[in-house]
This record gives sequence, C-alpha cells and structure tokens, in this order.
Amino acid sequence: MDKQKLFSLVEENKAAMEEMAMDLWNHPELSHEEFRSSKLQKDYLKEQGFTIREIPNNPTSFVAEFGSGRPIIGVTGEYDALPKMSQKVCSHREPAKTADTPGHACGHNLLGTGGVGAVVAIKKVMEAENLQGTVRYYGCAAEETLAGKPLIAREGVFDDLDACISWHPSFMNTIWGSSFLAMNSLKFHFQGIPSHAAASPEAGRSALDAVELMDVGANYLREHVRDSVRIHYAITNGGGLPNTVPAEAEVWYYVRAPKRDEVRDTTKRLIKIAQGAALMTETKMEFKLLAGCYDVISNHVLGDLLYKNMELTGGPAFDDRDYAYAREFESQLEPAARQSVLNSYFAPAEVAPMELDQKVIANIDYGKVMAGSTDVGDVSYITPFAQMTAACWPVGISSHTWMSCACTGSSIGMKALLFVSKSLAGTLYDLLTQEEILQAAKNEFARSLNGVKYISPFDE
Repeated sequence: MDKQKLFSLVEENKAAMEEMAMDLWNHPELSHEEFRSSKLQKDYLKEQGFTIREIPNNPTSFVAEFGSGRPIIGVTGEYDALPKMSQKVCSHREPAKTADTPGHACGHNLLGTGGVGAVVAIKKVMEAENLQGTVRYYGCAAEETLAGKPLIAREGVFDDLDACISWHPSFMNTIWGSSFLAMNSLKFHFQGIPSHAAASPEAGRSALDAVELMDVGANYLREHVRDSVRIHYAITNGGGLPNTVPAEAEVWYYVRAPKRDEVRDTTKRLIKIAQGAALMTETKMEFKLLAGCYDVISNHVLGDLLYKNMELTGGPAFDDRDYAYAREFESQLEPAARQSVLNSYFAPAEVAPMELDQKVIANIDYGKVMAGSTDVGDVSYITPFAQMTAACWPVGISSHTWMSCACTGSSIGMKALLFVSKSLAGTLYDLLTQEEILQAAKNEFARSLNGVKYISPFDE
C-alpha cells in the first residue's frame, strides 16, 4: 500500500482529532479522576467500530480493540493532567480557570489523541485490504502518578501483545531511546500515644520522633547505595501542635534507580529503617506503596521502524504564526535554563538554534538514562516497546510548566498531533504486514530481558 493513502486517512480525521484534543485540554482531569476523558475516547472509538473492554479495578482505563488473530499490536495513550497548571493559550502566565486547577502541561491531551488517530486510520486500511491481525488502543489512566500501567498490567492486559508503540510530547521530533529511572512511591505512617508535652511527656510516644529518626536513618542509607540511587522525601504530617506529643505522623518517600532491582532492594532496606524507628520510639508503623514503575527497555528494531515512518511523514508542518508564537516564549527563557533543558533531553547541537523543531532528528540517546520516571517502562518489560517524541512546544521549554500547557492547546500542538498520528499509523501498518520485522523485534526483546520476568511493583 502507498503510505500516502494511509496518511490521507489520518488527514480526513484531522478535525475530529483536534476537537478531541481540545476537549481534553479544556476539561483537564487528574490521575484516577479521568472519567470524562476516558469516556470521551471510549465513546468515539466505539462509534468507529472498536470493541471496548473495561479493566477490572481500573475505572478510568480501558482497551479498545479491532481485528482478530495475530499479530496483536498495541498503542498506549494517556489523558491525565497535572495539578495547578491551568493556563490559557497565551504567552504569559494566565490560568484558564484558577491557579489551583489542573492543566495539560505534559501534553496528555495530545498523547492519547495521537494514538486514537492512528488506530482509527489503520482500521480503515485493515478493512480495505482484509489484513489479518489485531490492533489495540490502551487508554491508560494515572501516568503522572506512575501507577496507571503497573495497575492494569496486573490484570494481564499487555501479556499477549506481540509489540507496542507510543509517543510523548516534547520539543523534538525523534525516537526516545533512553531508559528512565525505575521508581517506588511509599508513604510511612507512624502511630504513637498522645500526651501533654510539658505536664506528662513520659506518658507519650511521639510519632514525629519516629519520622525524624527514620529520616536520619535514610540519610545514613544514602552512604551505602550506588551513586545513581535517589532517595527523596517530604513530611506530609508533622504531628500538629508542639505542646502535644504527636500521636500521628507521616512521611512520603520516593526511591529511584536506573534498574528495577536496585529500587526493590533499596526499598526493602528503607522499610527496615522505618521498622527500626518504630521500635526505638515504641510506636506502630504502617506503609503503603502508592506507585511503582520499571525502567524502560527501548527496542531498537521498533525504534528504527518508527523513525522511518517519521521521516516519511516529514515532521510537523508549522507555519509563520506558529513561529511567531514560539518566539514569544523563547524571549522569556534564560539561556542557561534553556540549555539545561536541552541537556536533560540529550538534545544534539543542531537543535539548539531552533525555535521550533520541524525536522526529524536522528536518535542520540540509546544507552542513556533520563532523570525522570515513566510507567511505560512496565510495558517494555512485557512486550517489545518503542516510543517517539514530537515537538509540541518551542525548543528549550520544559514539560510540567505553564509554557508547555499554553502550547499543547495551541496550533503548535495540533500540528504535532497530526504528525504523530501519521507516524504511528505507518508503523502499525508495517508491523501488521512485515512478519520479519516483528520477529526481529521479539528476538531483540528476549536478549534484552535476559531471563528477567515482569512482576508488577504492587506484587513484589
């Protein structure tokens, strides 16, 4: 098939995809609260002839499926927003609602919609050419809290996939080949005995003392882990009034490391420190794993295939108005801060002079590790996985900022959305029709795992 015909099918659906992206942008919802957002996508995909499958215990995640038999190819999408990121489409800070309301500062209004556009287009081709195979779109909740995909992975929804692809908004058009930090998020709650701190301190058992002793122990633990391990925390309940021995206190920890087993081992040691703090203070301790995710295994075979389709698509078609809008943001960026963002994404030198990236950039980050975390890592330990990025905001702007939010609702974001849907759709077509590429991806995946079996962080 001529890929341009496939891309034309994406173009035909452009207005519907932009409408969906803006609907999500105008109605941002936080992690695990995306009832409207997930329903919007479910209803649309059902209208387009997809079978919708709900996921047990995950009311804002779902699977949309078309076709039958193998290969089974997945596309992941997200639609949760970030707290306190409300923003209008303008180049100065101005919340669309209030400063405390959410906003799509990570571009998830585009992320999920790009996948929807791709699977809808490929469905039409599968029908026209009577292609064998199954295409799935995974509506994934709660990526921002890093709990969404690990929770649905427990339900086995990715287990029978032959491959999976995705994308993420950025300021570059490239393959995201780097790994990310595996992570655990835990809250430790200590229960003590209240007492008047002056009149009868001997009767009390301070939960706050337990938190502080745990934090001291964690500081010493940092001396005995690898340099790449990160342990950071915040005291979320400090006990209340100083003249009452605190009966309750709580501390929230993140443990990050380049590999899942390092996170798992460090977490076990941190729990022992919490147990020791409870023993020293004669308090009771409970902990809860809020989220956990794996590092990312980027499949080179799939990444190369995505890249070929990105080149064929040709990058976002930005116009003079988009460049003018971009310059309004670029003028506000401090050079050092801009360069820091470029460095954090391993951006090549050719990107630095750009205002908007309209080119497709060759991958430069395989073998490197990004400082953040993402729950697509869990998918990458279950099936061959690759993801691309697309320029949804000007070069040097960081995600999770009002600036990125102001762009994901603009024509810059909409043009990136179209580019993404075409690139993903072209890759889906290749995976459905070229068995040898899929087998090569599977062979690489088996070598990369080297016998490691995926276990959901919630079941470790």
